[in-house]
Amino acid sequence: MTYAGPVETWTTIVAVAVTAVAGDVLTAGAMRRIGDLDEIRARSGLFGAIKAVTSSRMFLLGVLAMALSFFSLLFTLSKVDVSLAAPASASLTFIGNAAAAKIFLHENVDRRRWIAALFVCAGVILLSK
Repeated sequence: MTYAGPVETWTTIVAVAVTAVAGDVLTAGAMRRIGDLDEIRARSGLFGAIKAVTSSRMFLLGVLAMALSFFSLLFTLSKVDVSLAAPASASLTFIGNAAAAKIFLHENVDRRRWIAALFVCAGVILLSK
């Protein structure tokens, strides 16, 4: 097995995190636009709810981003130790989700979440040493 150098290691880990954040934000944004699936199902039935979700380009882009994240993770795990790759990508995804939720979804990300994100950053730094 050929292990990656530091640049390739962090490039692949960041690719996993970026695609995961994109998938989460796109999917969440799509579901907010679509609305309450229970109401749609009550009006249009189960197939109406399925159609509402699967006809959303934003939702489909989110699913594509999640698939890219999964395959990026597989590639990363083929080059990087799981003891670094899994926690680092999950931590960066947590931080990215908080920032993206604030910027793109206009969510209220309170001080407690930002402090938690700072602790996660510290953990990633400790992990990488």
